[in-house]
Amino acid sequence: MSEVAAAQLPLTMLERATLVMDLFQAPDRHLTLGQIAVRTRLPRATVHRIVRQLIQLEWLTHSADGYALGRRVRTWNADTARLSRLRACAAPILHELLLATAAVVHLGALDGGEVLYLDKLGGRAATAVPTRVGTRVAAHRSTLGRVALAHLPPEDVEARVTDIEPGFDLPALHRRLHRIVCHATDYDDNEFGSGLAAVAVAVDASAAVGVVCDRPAALRRIAPRVRAAAAEIRGALTPRSRQVSEHHRPRPSR
Repeated sequence: MSEVAAAQLPLTMLERATLVMDLFQAPDRHLTLGQIAVRTRLPRATVHRIVRQLIQLEWLTHSADGYALGRRVRTWNADTARLSRLRACAAPILHELLLATAAVVHLGALDGGEVLYLDKLGGRAATAVPTRVGTRVAAHRSTLGRVALAHLPPEDVEARVTDIEPGFDLPALHRRLHRIVCHATDYDDNEFGSGLAAVAVAVDASAAVGVVCDRPAALRRIAPRVRAAAAEIRGALTPRSRQVSEHHRPRPSR
C-alpha cells in the first residue's frame, strides 16, 4: 500500500469500525470478511479484529452467509420505528388535550429504568416545566414513568429501579404502583421537586401521557381528559382489524 493511500485510511478504531458498519446500511445485507476488507480498504487482519469485537457487542452477527447486522442494531431500529409511530399517532390527540386543559402536555416512553420524553406541548407555559423533547428522568421519579412501571411485573420493576437508584424504598414504590393500577392514574403535587402538579395515565406498558400545571386542585378535573387521551392514543395504535375482532368478541356471561 502506498504512503498516500495509507495516510487516507482512518486512524482510530472507532473510525475503522464506522467504515465497516456503513457497509451494512441495507438491513438484510450479508458480506464476507474478504468483501468487507476490499470495500473498506482495510487490512484483512484489522477487519477480522473489528468484526470479532462487533460480534461480541452484538452490532454484527455471523453465519454461513457471512456477516450481517446483529440484534443490537435491529432492536434499535425497531424501537426507533415504534417510538416514531407512537409520536405520530399521539400528535393530534396531544394537541386536543392541550386545548382542553391549558396545561403542559407530555408524551413519554419507558426505556429501561428511565422515561424518555417524546413530545411536549404547552406554548409559553412550557418554559416553567423543566423538560424538553429528549429529556430522560428516572421512571420511578415521574408520573409518566410510574404509570408505565405499574404495568410491569414486580421483579421487572425492581430490576429497572435498582439499576438507576440502588437502595430506593421498593416496598413504598410497590404500594404506590398498586394504587396506580387501582385508579389507572398517578398524581403528584410536586413533580420534579418544582412545586408543579402532574397527572399521568399509561397508554400501555411502555408509554404514557400526562399533563403538568401550577394548579394542584385542577388535577382531579383534568384527569378524565388525560385518561380519554390515553385511550384514544391506544386506539390509534391498534390495527383496525384487531379493533373489529375485539368488538365482535362474545362477552362472558356473568
